[in-house]
Amino acid sequence: MIALNKPWLADFLAGERQAWIFVFKCLLAFYIAAWLAMLLQLEQPATSMVTVGLVMHPQSGMVRAKGFYRAIGNVAGSLCALVLIAAFAQQRELFLLALSLWVAGCAGGAMKYRNFMSYGFVLSGYTAAIVALPAISDPYNVFDAAMMRVSEVLLGVIVAGVVSDVIFPDRLGDVLRRSRRGHFAQFVAMASEPLDGSTPRSRMERAHLQFVRSAVQIEDLRSSVVFEDPDTRAHSRRMQLHNLRYMAAATTFQSIYHLIDRLRRQSHPDTADALVRLYDPIGEALSAGPTDAPEPKALAERIAACEALLPALASEVRNAFRNDLDLQMEFDGGATLVRRFASELHDLIMLEATLRKPQGRLVDGVEHVGFKRSNDHVAPLITALRGFLALAVLSLFWIDTSWASGPSALLTASYFCGLLATSPSPVSAAINISIGYALGMSAAFIVAFCLMPGSDGFTMLILASLPLMAIGPYLLTRNATLPGMGTGYVMSFAGILALKNPMVYNPEQFLNDAIASWFGVVACGVAFMLIPTVIGTAWLRRRQLRKLRQQVTFAASSPLAGLLYETESANRDLLHQIVQHTRSDSDEMRHLLTWDLAVHECVRAIIELRQDMQHAELPPPLKDIMQRSVDALAELYDAPDAQRWQEADRTVGHAITLTAQALPRAQASCRPPLAHLLQLRAALRDDESALAPFIARHPEPAHAT
Repeated sequence: MIALNKPWLADFLAGERQAWIFVFKCLLAFYIAAWLAMLLQLEQPATSMVTVGLVMHPQSGMVRAKGFYRAIGNVAGSLCALVLIAAFAQQRELFLLALSLWVAGCAGGAMKYRNFMSYGFVLSGYTAAIVALPAISDPYNVFDAAMMRVSEVLLGVIVAGVVSDVIFPDRLGDVLRRSRRGHFAQFVAMASEPLDGSTPRSRMERAHLQFVRSAVQIEDLRSSVVFEDPDTRAHSRRMQLHNLRYMAAATTFQSIYHLIDRLRRQSHPDTADALVRLYDPIGEALSAGPTDAPEPKALAERIAACEALLPALASEVRNAFRNDLDLQMEFDGGATLVRRFASELHDLIMLEATLRKPQGRLVDGVEHVGFKRSNDHVAPLITALRGFLALAVLSLFWIDTSWASGPSALLTASYFCGLLATSPSPVSAAINISIGYALGMSAAFIVAFCLMPGSDGFTMLILASLPLMAIGPYLLTRNATLPGMGTGYVMSFAGILALKNPMVYNPEQFLNDAIASWFGVVACGVAFMLIPTVIGTAWLRRRQLRKLRQQVTFAASSPLAGLLYETESANRDLLHQIVQHTRSDSDEMRHLLTWDLAVHECVRAIIELRQDMQHAELPPPLKDIMQRSVDALAELYDAPDAQRWQEADRTVGHAITLTAQALPRAQASCRPPLAHLLQLRAALRDDESALAPFIARHPEPAHAT
């Protein structure tokens, strides 16, 4: 009853319930993996236990994804270890140099590729170290050691996956379906609102940011759910197409809003009102009734009916401007956007309806698409350099001091050099990990030398270690407040406890290995202090913003096949990376959003214009001036300044003049590119856009040459 009267207490208890379910599943997987490893007479059951701790996640789809990439990284790292030992069996210095280069390269790969693919790179470097370092003094047994490590790791992956999937499973597929439907409903609700000027620009900017985040979130979830849910695997390509159509429709919707907003601010209210009237049937078709929103199939039928009425309505509304050619052209440009949005919206809703069918299967004719990620190469290179220097210094220290436990320090450093590279605060994470390591070492010492020697059998092993082992999984559930501490505790407790077949009790070796492992973590932290991370820095955000602007150049010069969806996804992924480390209410965030909106609109209009230029009946002189307009816009966004703005405005204006003159003779080939040229000029002259500082006070007339 108390929980019912206090919502915060109910939320706390619900969170604790989920946390302890996760702890229970972790402990069960720990001991099953250890028991099976001992039963199968594997050398180091502790390796399987560490694997369980690193793979386990509250959601089963995440466990499968992590396990999949860990298995791939494990095999790749083992193969690399075999090659290194074969090449440098008698040359320890060259062996350590080559190993440092491999681990550093894997750390750079972990920085470049996100999600659990990043995890695979981390494990590839770590596995090479865990296989090769112990074999450096006994190279003849390296193959057996590699096979043993692969077996131990795969055992941990399998056990973690089975336990997570069978015991109180939390399906990631359900999260994906709820998220996709929620984002779809939000977009439909936004698009159903009237575009009469009552929606402030700041709200549309926030909506754009929400569209960006939701698109990236859906792709991240989809890439993990495919390991969990056969129905999602069957629909994977269709879900990716749904996400990309969602992005394209969102861009068109934003373009319509900003065009109407510009027309009102530029003293063309009649044209703006005409476009609002043309858009109103779409909003009415999307509006929910007095009860819940209609199902996607019914909604698609309403949009299809609306789409069929738009041409006649556009002709009727256009008659109000029959005596003014300029206003007619402005209206035609906006009408093209409205009709395109209706078509894209219908395709999106139809795909949503298909995805909601239970146990559906893909059919022939589904478009092959992909979500294009955008990466900066400087951050991975810095990560690789940092990792190489850290491991090289540790290797030199080991060689110079003949430190018996040097391999333990190198082994720990090889893992955390890659893992910490993806953290926005690697130094604080390294501190938390080192604290977790120290706590785990202390707990492992108590279990190994105070509780286990007096016990007998696997049951007594569980009773002796369970209370202190449970601390690690519980800390993993608090990763948001104590990032890295749970990982450090689990790795140190399971790794340093070092359950073996047979078990060895050697306090001196235990302490040496424990101190060396902790030293490896500290060395990683020091490396990040000396060569700081660039993630989240203003310098990297400036680089990423320039890369965002250069998407206009990419759209202007790349092959058209698949270009639309490639730019839509790459732009959003890039902005998502930038805003993750930007304060939401800051002037910098507003600056980023204005640039991103300008880039999105310009990229889409350029792609549509380039497609229009392929029309066989378009006269070559028009194609030439349109291409020059595209090139001028690419130069402007690559290095924006007032001179390039004037050149782009002049060239686009000249293209509009020539196309308008040819319009009466070639309606079919000239009308579509004219609409997109008008959209580009309106965006160029938007005094509230990112280009506003470069706009000339008295722009040259549209007919200037």
